[in-house]
Amino acid sequence: MRLVVVSAGLSIPSSTRLLGDRLATAVHAHTPVDVRVVELRDLAVEIAHAFTNGFPGKGLAAAQDAVAGADGLIVVTPVFSASYSGLFKSFFDVLDKDALAGKPVLIAATGGSARHSLVLEHALRPLFAYLRAVVVPTAVYAASEDWGAEGLAERIERAAGELAALLPLAPARSGADEVVPFTERLAALGH
Repeated sequence: MRLVVVSAGLSIPSSTRLLGDRLATAVHAHTPVDVRVVELRDLAVEIAHAFTNGFPGKGLAAAQDAVAGADGLIVVTPVFSASYSGLFKSFFDVLDKDALAGKPVLIAATGGSARHSLVLEHALRPLFAYLRAVVVPTAVYAASEDWGAEGLAERIERAAGELAALLPLAPARSGADEVVPFTERLAALGH
């Protein structure tokens, strides 16, 4: 199984990346996955160029391929102005419109205050619903005061378990890169 973490953190070290890493580790504890991290900070210029010239650079194309070929995603953004970051949104704007169709996605965000936790429900969940992804029920928000506090580890574990349960149901692609319908995947798994 291939799991891709898309991190829109800007600093080094980044609490956004740290949350993505903890979520990926928790998913791996449930089911073995090969994890690849896409750091959007490193692709900012290529994302901007893709908007202006219509073509992804080498790094962006590799990130787009990784996301499209993943069995599941963990997406993590810092909160800016009560929503996801512009860099985060721009990356998903330059993806192929069908790249996330039927793909399990765990949404997460970081911020300086717990007051922004609803960003998960009013911004991220609708974005990924529009992209036709299957968003796990538990979203994870980590405010500055959550690190090391009670509750964050339990939310990470619950969300990771939900994503791990959906990974075997991710849309498969045939040799011709054709999507195998979800109902056929369920039937093959005996569901």
